[in-house]
Amino acid sequence: MSFLQKLINGVTRLNDFLGRWIALLVFVMSALLLFEVICRYLFDSPTVWTTELTQFLFGIYSIMAGGYVMAHRGHVNVDLLYSHIPVRGQAIIDIFTSVVFYIFILAFLYFATSMAWESIQSMETSYSAWNPPVWPVKAFMPIAVFLVFLQGTVKLLRDIAVAINPANAEVLKDGLDDGDDEERV
Repeated sequence: MSFLQKLINGVTRLNDFLGRWIALLVFVMSALLLFEVICRYLFDSPTVWTTELTQFLFGIYSIMAGGYVMAHRGHVNVDLLYSHIPVRGQAIIDIFTSVVFYIFILAFLYFATSMAWESIQSMETSYSAWNPPVWPVKAFMPIAVFLVFLQGTVKLLRDIAVAINPANAEVLKDGLDDGDDEERV
């Protein structure tokens, strides 16, 4: 289990680290929008670039948060009965539902990679008045989807180990402190 534990911790900590750094983009976006408001209303000189740059940063912020949110179990979950099921039953349910996850995430990875590659090859720009390159933003898409794929894979591996032996739920912790220590055994 040592290798599995290292893999789970490594992927989870990578997504946690990247998510915490990406979260700082909120301050950059806020500063850009404040700058635009000051330029527009105090100096009567609006910029052509701040809103579009903020939208690009928000796109990166949104998509790169996927792995972090999954690592912290923050995605939407219909929890009518699930929380009342023992940990082994939860793991078995999660193994079956991971099929849907993999169908979605692999299709998303394929199309995101294709879209990013086309954008990079054509050196795509936004065709706005500012006309910045769009391809760097689109290049984040397959990276972000791959990080979610990795986090989903370590979750599946953990679920399989827990389904085999429920005691693995304590052994294979992800190393994050989410304050959710009340797992049912």
